[in-house]
Amino acid sequence: MTPRPTAADHALAVRAADQAGRLLLRLRAQLMEAGLHPALVGDEGDRQAHDLLVGLLTQEAPEGDAILSEEGRDDLSRLSAERVWIIDPVDGTREFSEQGRADWAVHVALAIRGTLAAGAVALPARGITLGTSPAPPTTAPWTGPPRILVSRSRPSFPAQLIHDALGGTLLPLGSAGAKAMAVVLGEADVYAHSGGQYEWDNAAPAAVALAAGLHASRLDGAPLTYNHRDPWLPDLLICRLDLAERALAALKL
Repeated sequence: MTPRPTAADHALAVRAADQAGRLLLRLRAQLMEAGLHPALVGDEGDRQAHDLLVGLLTQEAPEGDAILSEEGRDDLSRLSAERVWIIDPVDGTREFSEQGRADWAVHVALAIRGTLAAGAVALPARGITLGTSPAPPTTAPWTGPPRILVSRSRPSFPAQLIHDALGGTLLPLGSAGAKAMAVVLGEADVYAHSGGQYEWDNAAPAAVALAAGLHASRLDGAPLTYNHRDPWLPDLLICRLDLAERALAALKL
């Protein structure tokens, strides 16, 4: 039986994501005021948020916990750890480095024996941090056509398949965390992604979505599992429970 997360685990995830988000807001304002190139703004945001998160988790998480970060060297000793924190210091670095954009996020998740146990996603530019306990409040049912999230550049093939089967509207948005939290917040209904993600891209968003009572899985309906030697986890479906069966059926066509 997989050990359960503690109240302290849930609280630490929220606190870490929130603190990193506050740092990133201050940093972005300072660097943009100084006229730094957007690419360098993104690089510095990644670095400083990574350092803050790793420092806080190292200090406050239980001894023996491992950390897997997009911006850190992958220490494969994590494979023998029961508990692994999976973090994305800036999810949506491009959006973070663009003046005025709010569709970027900070991800902090805890996996215990490969299963999501706790997590938080901060949307710093919106002043929102959502965690797994307390879970986000249930949103009012949406009775209109399904709102299906897509990248800013073009719809993903799974999103297009779901749109073709279910109808609805396509909504462009930035980072994975921003898309997933749009579903959690009741601002959209389906987020289907393929074409490449890593564990840090979807661990925290999936943890928060599941805590909120949403569906979260691979595109074939398989459960999401974490702390693999290769952290490549390329596809994801997060949606309202009442749409999950039809969305998965559309993806099997």
